[in-house]
Amino acid sequence: MLRTLSLLLAAAFFVTGLRAAPPPLVKIDKPMGPPDWALAERALLRAYSEAAEAFADRYVDDRGYFRCIERWGGNDGPDDVMETFSGWTLLHALGGSDRVLELYEKIWEGHLRQFTKARAPSTQKAKDGMFYREFVTAFDWEHTGEGLAAFHHYALSAPEAKEYQQRVRRFAGFYMGDDPEAENYDKQHKIIRSILNGSRGPIVNEATVYDWGGEVVRGAPDRLNRYKTAGNVRGDHPLNLGTCSLGFNAYALTGEAAYRNWVLEYAGAWRDRILANGGNIPTNIGLDGTIGGEWGGKWWGGTFGWNFDPAVSGRNYYMRGARTGLGIALLLTGDQSYSEPLRRQLANLYAAKRVEGGRTLLPQKHGPNGWYGYTVNQYFDVQRDLYLWSMNEADLAHLGADPWLNFLRGRNPGYPAAALARDFERLRARMAGMRADESTQRTRPSDGAQRFAPVATETLVNLMLGGNDPGSSGNILHARLRYFDPARRRAGLPEDVAALVTKLTAETVTVVLVNTNPLRRRAVTVQLGAFGEHEGAYVEAGGKRTAMTGPLVTVELAAGAGERLEIGMKRYANPPRAVMPWDR
Repeated sequence: MLRTLSLLLAAAFFVTGLRAAPPPLVKIDKPMGPPDWALAERALLRAYSEAAEAFADRYVDDRGYFRCIERWGGNDGPDDVMETFSGWTLLHALGGSDRVLELYEKIWEGHLRQFTKARAPSTQKAKDGMFYREFVTAFDWEHTGEGLAAFHHYALSAPEAKEYQQRVRRFAGFYMGDDPEAENYDKQHKIIRSILNGSRGPIVNEATVYDWGGEVVRGAPDRLNRYKTAGNVRGDHPLNLGTCSLGFNAYALTGEAAYRNWVLEYAGAWRDRILANGGNIPTNIGLDGTIGGEWGGKWWGGTFGWNFDPAVSGRNYYMRGARTGLGIALLLTGDQSYSEPLRRQLANLYAAKRVEGGRTLLPQKHGPNGWYGYTVNQYFDVQRDLYLWSMNEADLAHLGADPWLNFLRGRNPGYPAAALARDFERLRARMAGMRADESTQRTRPSDGAQRFAPVATETLVNLMLGGNDPGSSGNILHARLRYFDPARRRAGLPEDVAALVTKLTAETVTVVLVNTNPLRRRAVTVQLGAFGEHEGAYVEAGGKRTAMTGPLVTVELAAGAGERLEIGMKRYANPPRAVMPWDR
């Protein structure tokens, strides 16, 4: 009874922090012949939706099972199934068909049953089933995050789904230190205790090649060799910051402070460690909470660490989880100190750069003799994040060639049409590859269809939302805008409506909205922020300014009408919520 009362009080507190007044209404009657980008955007949403249906028909059976060989581990495993569908829920939230969401639901439920039954007899944690309590038993967050990418974005389209809320709570609870079956989190040291963790808890003894790679594959025994130096999995790793997506969604769905507090505690501990380490992200935190504690004090040591044996695997994932977890902490608070470790790490890499043949090369590895492993990878996706979070010109220092950001700054007007055209060509090529695919269920690995996966949301997220695409690693969506259909009461742009963000500043967003239908009026509710985290000040259209309070404005577009809108805002002013506008 006390727990129920406390939850009700917490929910009431959360709701009273939001505004109950209906959003302002802006009416647009100015005719606008549909621009090429608008027609292409609508056509791409339709094409992706149709391609998703064809893809599911080819690779998914009537139970929702993926037609593949069921294996465990980092070579190909259960995470690869849902990674294949990573963009589907986000596509729906952009305006893709309802059928896409229905298919995702079928595939998600099917893969849970499929891999709960599947076993890896040689492993410590998956011998009785690869999933337990509907979650991977114990693996690293390079793979676990990829398997959850679509799951996270389901909150954008179906936040009211009770079973989804229950799962998010349960999954987040695996990492908060209170679940006796999943003792992953050490509250005292603010660490996750192993790089291999999940619903059956962490592996803190020596991991075997089978824990990493599953069973020996006939004809390919060397598949396990890449993990022969990966036995020491004790202690925390920055990949584990991917768990913050679960805590964030649990908070955004429920408003319960415990989830927010845990994310900020865990991400904050990593922020402080990185800054204390001169801005370099440590790839091992010992069980005693010290940097490099399981690797002789070497901050660059560890399985999947900075100098993880390149002869076995080039995997040294120091940036992926940090980008996710620290970005989430910033979204929750608006505190730019959470982004500083990423900025400092990039500065350290650029300080050690090389220039060869006119190309800038950054070190990707570090060992006892310093930096090495130079490549062209400059982490432009992270640099984009930093700029979009801060809107500070200094964060553009290495992004001068970025075509989308140059468009937003008025320097690349042809970018939308060109980017959408490239997406159509990519989709055409992938569908052609799918039709020519001769693999069968008996020969197809779990990642065997990824090269034909039809849905790619990067261009649409850039152009429609003014955000950086979260990718397939298990990140949440950061965006300046999001859209809802008030007539059909669903997430995404309404039928016939197209949107193009043309300018971003720290205090404003400029977006063109157009109704491509010459016969029918359309209404669209515009939300500031992926989760309503930004507070509106005004919306200006056709020379008329309308005051805003809250994160929402509804725009009514006459048949064939369109207009450029400037929306003023205060960013990161509201608690992020996964909720439909009419439920606020």
